[in-house]
Amino acid sequence: MKTHPFLIIVALCLTHGLFAFGASAEDEPVQLRIGDLAPSWVDLVGIDDEKHSLEDLKDKQVVVVCFTCNSCPYSIDYEDRMIEFHKKFSERKEGVALITINANRKPSEQLDRMKERAAAKEFPFQYLMDDTQKVAASYGANFTPEFFVLNKDRRIVYMGAMDDKTESDKVEQRFVELAVEAALRNEMPATTTHPARGCSIPYKRAKR
Repeated sequence: MKTHPFLIIVALCLTHGLFAFGASAEDEPVQLRIGDLAPSWVDLVGIDDEKHSLEDLKDKQVVVVCFTCNSCPYSIDYEDRMIEFHKKFSERKEGVALITINANRKPSEQLDRMKERAAAKEFPFQYLMDDTQKVAASYGANFTPEFFVLNKDRRIVYMGAMDDKTESDKVEQRFVELAVEAALRNEMPATTTHPARGCSIPYKRAKR
């Protein structure tokens, strides 16, 4: 009896673990698409020592999620821009929230060091610790900083870099801000993706 070539390919993929069925801290990050429902999270401890979830932000029309860290030079460069973003949008009557999440596992990225960094820069936004890396993996985040804009239905309408230039004085396109403004109008932004720039998130890989 002949075996269909497609079945042979499927069998090989299953044998060698080439199919991924969901993400965990020890899997490759998933690849989300624009329009996908944003992965939720619960019980992420913040710099306020409280546990936080996406559901806590149900009164916000738009949520911006940024995966960042303490030590990446790119993340440090973007801290002032994130503070300015928060100041610009936090008072919008429609409700806009910026949430930053640290999925790095190095000693310099632990919660006590996050508190120190947040205090030094006077972060006005919440900074959460994803110590299992499951949240970052579920979003497919690979870099710090990397941004995801969620609309009122918690669909992803933008993901990638905050803007088009690493140097703040050379920025011409503020992709996250434009995506937020579009989402507040119940529209899709003109630009929905732009490659993130930064340091790679060092995921712990499963032993095969």
